Amino acid sequence: MTEAERIIGTPEAGDDDARPESAGPGGRRRIAALLVVAVLAYLLDLGSKMLVVAKLEHERPIEIIGTLLKFEAVRNPGAAFGFGEAFTIIFTCIAATVIVVIVRLARKLYSLPWAIALGLLLGGALGNLTDRVFRSPGVFRGAVVDFIAPAHFAVFNLADSAIVCGGILIVLLSFKGLDPDGTVHKD
Repeated sequence: MTEAERIIGTPEAGDDDARPESAGPGGRRRIAALLVVAVLAYLLDLGSKMLVVAKLEHERPIEIIGTLLKFEAVRNPGAAFGFGEAFTIIFTCIAATVIVVIVRLARKLYSLPWAIALGLLLGGALGNLTDRVFRSPGVFRGAVVDFIAPAHFAVFNLADSAIVCGGILIVLLSFKGLDPDGTVHKD
């Protein structure tokens, strides 16, 4: 058993191609971890947006680190950097598709790092989807509440941060050869 397999807690050592046939107790723990991470990411995002709308919208930005970082309420109907404002419905469909794919993939999940990565993606996608569905100007056309405004960069929110962190973790796990089912590729 390699060091990575020991740390990650893969299924049966000794058979490099062994994949768990059912979720079993380990798989259920990974699914629970995914759900806990997703719920935490979602609630942090939702709570922060509620606070921003209640206290910061239509107010002056709050400087956090001088001019380098401030909190500024912005409604974003588009994607990152405000691109695609006319395609809000498409971003809504993409978020819904990501959620469905993650839920389907969770059945085969046997890796804690993948559970964390997918939980971040799920929580972030749900956070922005909630805005798209429930915020004005209407269902599936709602503008996302963004508020973290670094100097010389796009304004974003905690859901965006969760999605980016989850995506980076997935790339790292893929480079390490770790699959969602816990198997490790040695090539």
